[in-house]
Amino acid sequence: MKRLVILGGGYGGLRIIERVLSPELPDDVVITLVDRMPFHGLKTEYYALAAGTQPESHLRVAFPNDPRLTVKYGEVSAVDMDEQLISFANGDSLSYDWLVIGLGCEDRYHDIPGAQEFTCSIQSMRSTRNTYTAINGLNPYGTVSVIGGGLSGVELAAELRESRPDLNIRIIDRGQSILSPFPKKLQEYASQWFIEHDVQLVSMASVTRIEPGVVYNHNEPVESDVIVWTAGIQANSILRNLPIEKDNIGRAKLNSYHQIPSHPNVYVVGDCASTEIAPSAQTAELQGDQIAMILKLDIKGEMFPTALPPLKHKGFLGSLGKKEGFASMGKVSLVGQMARVIKSGQLWMYKKHMG
Repeated sequence: MKRLVILGGGYGGLRIIERVLSPELPDDVVITLVDRMPFHGLKTEYYALAAGTQPESHLRVAFPNDPRLTVKYGEVSAVDMDEQLISFANGDSLSYDWLVIGLGCEDRYHDIPGAQEFTCSIQSMRSTRNTYTAINGLNPYGTVSVIGGGLSGVELAAELRESRPDLNIRIIDRGQSILSPFPKKLQEYASQWFIEHDVQLVSMASVTRIEPGVVYNHNEPVESDVIVWTAGIQANSILRNLPIEKDNIGRAKLNSYHQIPSHPNVYVVGDCASTEIAPSAQTAELQGDQIAMILKLDIKGEMFPTALPPLKHKGFLGSLGKKEGFASMGKVSLVGQMARVIKSGQLWMYKKHMG
């Protein structure tokens, strides 16, 4: 038997499994999914769990049930591409013929003293549970500082404002405006929403260090009961430790078929892969579609196409609480209730399809 191992049951890993588990999969090939959790976590919605507006059960999706698929739970400690062997923290090991690395990302702290030790995170289900406990254990009039005004920070702060109107909330961002990668219309709409909902926006910030309960902005102390970090990501440490070429945030540089050039039986998907478009769940799924197509050819020993089409996003969706949101679809920017309805509908369709 030959084994295809997929590390990580995230958006990219699941898309690959969904596409490869087809009738034409050879009988001598088995697929093993490796994950820390016994379910797929909807990472794009972790902000709602942290804010206390969604229970964890609503953010779980069952893994596919197929006799050709085995799920192994565990913490990966290392990958040896020469030996084609995966090591686990408990001492187990697993060999492979083809490997997909889709282990996601981790917070990137930019070497800021105290950032890792004294901030909360929403990068994993485990860390998000801890963040929920920290935030929702606050007494009224407590203060929450969200560091980073990108999509994750904005959605968390907005959801938290609706969940806990008694709290003082601020977003600390290094840019001139929150949501800086998005069109100006969306930046202005979101900024106005926060002003109207009494969320403090601290722009052009420079966080120099963090201590328990204190963020130093331009070396000036800003007190806070809970500090949540959403100010940058980097590839998973397992990928970063591989002896391969990587970009400035530790993501693997790949060939045109999403393979590690020195080891073409190893594919990389999602936040571990260096791509020309921004990392996101959508990026991971677009990659997953192409990797699944190449894998099916690879498994059969057939020729690859001369080129793959470039990855292209359909657009981005974001929420401002449960009633408003924003969307960027091509040259069209949409704000308000309709954008929120579209996001809710997309999430419902994903959960229904994958479940």
